[in-house]
Amino acid sequence: MSFPQENKVLQKTAMRGLNQWIKLSLILIFIVSLAACTLGAQTTQPPAPHLGKSTLKQVTLESKKLLAGQTIYVPVYSYIYHYDTQNQVINLATTLSIRNTDLKHPIIITKIDYYDTSGKLIKNLLENPSELSSMASADYFLPRNEVSGGLGANFLVEWVAEHSIFEPVVEAVMVSTESGRGLSFVSPGKVLKHIGAKTPA
Repeated sequence: MSFPQENKVLQKTAMRGLNQWIKLSLILIFIVSLAACTLGAQTTQPPAPHLGKSTLKQVTLESKKLLAGQTIYVPVYSYIYHYDTQNQVINLATTLSIRNTDLKHPIIITKIDYYDTSGKLIKNLLENPSELSSMASADYFLPRNEVSGGLGANFLVEWVAEHSIFEPVVEAVMVSTESGRGLSFVSPGKVLKHIGAKTPA
């Protein structure tokens, strides 16, 4: 024997329960998705890095009695070839690092020029002479999509000092994480010219 009215009540109750379950499931999915997005944002977007050039202080050279300095050539690679053809390249992000290794005295950076493979000046990265304190560092960044320098790009860095000091460390760090591959290497600077007295070894 069937009870149509009772069956309708049971169906409505079942549908009501199903709707509530679906709503609860959607709410849970939304909460989990929101938490995942928040966690992803925390892990993939770290705080903005410290920009080393902020450690520089603009100065004028007119009143300074300069005793020592150097002009330094730093090789840079905007990209490098890989595999078996020159048509396959890996773009590289570049950080130029200038480190004052002297324990007591500052240096004054007077020039940071960026040249391409043909020797053409692309840009001047330093607008005015700037002082770098003892044991401080400054850095300049070229993003991975900055490929105008080419395979034979370079920086020309010039610094001076009012004292005979220990030579700064000037080098470029190239990095790529393209296609899940990790690649990094350091390119040290080469002194082209000494200005004034030669710095201590």
